[in-house]
Amino acid sequence: MTEERRRAEDFLELVERSKRGRLKIYLGFAAGVGKTYRMLEEAHALRKRGVDVVLGFIETHNRADTAALVENLEYVPCKAVDYRGLTVEEMDLDAVIARAPQIALVDEIAHTNAPGLRNRKRYQDVLDILDAGINVICAFNVQHLESLKDIVERTTGVTIRETVPDSFLKQADQVVNLDLAAEDLLERLQAGKIYDRDKVEWALGHFFRNENLAALRELALREVAESLDRTRPEPESASSERSMTSGRLMVCISSFSPRAATLLRRGSRMAGRLNTDWIVAYVETPEEAPNRIDAEAQRHLLANIDKARELGAVVARLQSNDPVKALVHYAANHGVGHIMIGRSHRTWWQQAFGRSFVGRMVKEANDFDLHIVAFDDVGERP
Repeated sequence: MTEERRRAEDFLELVERSKRGRLKIYLGFAAGVGKTYRMLEEAHALRKRGVDVVLGFIETHNRADTAALVENLEYVPCKAVDYRGLTVEEMDLDAVIARAPQIALVDEIAHTNAPGLRNRKRYQDVLDILDAGINVICAFNVQHLESLKDIVERTTGVTIRETVPDSFLKQADQVVNLDLAAEDLLERLQAGKIYDRDKVEWALGHFFRNENLAALRELALREVAESLDRTRPEPESASSERSMTSGRLMVCISSFSPRAATLLRRGSRMAGRLNTDWIVAYVETPEEAPNRIDAEAQRHLLANIDKARELGAVVARLQSNDPVKALVHYAANHGVGHIMIGRSHRTWWQQAFGRSFVGRMVKEANDFDLHIVAFDDVGERP
């Protein structure tokens, strides 16, 4: 039995046991490792077995070998959308759902849809397809994972503008890592098999540097290993013991923290590694009541709450004159074992007399593992 046939049959077993759509993700560490190619290979293998499979959206990037695999597969026509005087092609979500195939292939999951469509992001389209009972095979690169954004930007110097929340990856029934030696990927790049030749030199000097590819490859391997740990069944006793020793993670944010997004991404990563639920908690003091809080602070807080939920956290809104006491009390009553906070910037006399938030948390959160995330003026420290 060929490797492609085995992969197709493995996913088909999951499909046949499910009423809600199943999700399979091909995860790569850089463009050109073969995510779309492998998806299309699997589509052909499934089709040979009589499975009703269609292409919801595929991006070939003008690669001839990839484009050749699109032939003889049904492609649901894209929707033309006018955006800033241009016509862009977007996946037609309603048409895919109306077609109701057994399996749909969707590429470029981190993509932001043009305004006016049902969802802002393509990964949200995939969730709607799954809710309709349609199984999905999709792909994206590890640098687009929301919790890795800070790490990737610091490591590569490249700004990541489009992300996929970790909660999406955690819903996957299968995650397949598309691994390739960095030397082989660079050889493909120089041969013009990834980008047009006029872009090769720029790519080699920026994203496709050896050290960048090595770091991204390690992140992808680690992410897939952790996803396997999350899905591997545990004996009941082991699960109970782990929950007693590790506990849930609680990430504490303020109403107007300039570093909240980084803190949330760190929390998402830690919760994944601990394989535990996590909570994002903030304390509303009397000065921050809805009728008194500054409008800009309110917008900032709501944006962070949305981001926390997108990353898979439960949000807890507490009310108290004393944030430290409220947070410690909540943690003690909700199975929390780890508390994550950001290092606050207070004057020396506040710290000396124990009035800083961090100082008080260190003193009063004796029964928890306290994780203090440090920041500097340039960005997040390693």
